[in-house]
Amino acid sequence: MKKAKPPKSAPAPRQQLSFGSALERIASGMEYYALSVPLETSQALQTRGAVPVLARVNDSDAFKGSLYPVGGGRHYLRVRNKVCKAAGIKEGDRVRVQIVVRDRTEEIEIPADLKRALQKEELLACFAALPVGKKSYMLRLLDEAVKPETRAKRIREAVEEAHRKVSKLHG
Repeated sequence: MKKAKPPKSAPAPRQQLSFGSALERIASGMEYYALSVPLETSQALQTRGAVPVLARVNDSDAFKGSLYPVGGGRHYLRVRNKVCKAAGIKEGDRVRVQIVVRDRTEEIEIPADLKRALQKEELLACFAALPVGKKSYMLRLLDEAVKPETRAKRIREAVEEAHRKVSKLHG
């Protein structure tokens, strides 16, 4: 008989934790890095799921990230190469990490151009009903778009996602 896992619960927003860890390369031949979160820190979060955080590595600028679960109640924090370069750290370096759990519901602000597109099709409420993680991801992609045509494409994709939400609600 398989042992039941405890349910994923949400950690307390604004919870602050710190820990030490060594920077690890997580993809051979590529500039992808992560920091192992000590088990005690993962346990303090009281969740086995992903945890959105605002993080600092040594004295770096704060950056948005996510502690992702790796099994056994443990998490890792992905650190982008640009953060490593800015902080002057490299693979194998021991660092001090400070994290603050983010409350993503407070971070969701729909840009004016997306809002207009959703209102035009009467989908603003459906977009608002999407899971916070999905909305955050789509808004981040929209924000990172460099070219106007990429931004327009991502707005269309967000509107399509809102249409799918309507279908699920009424289907």
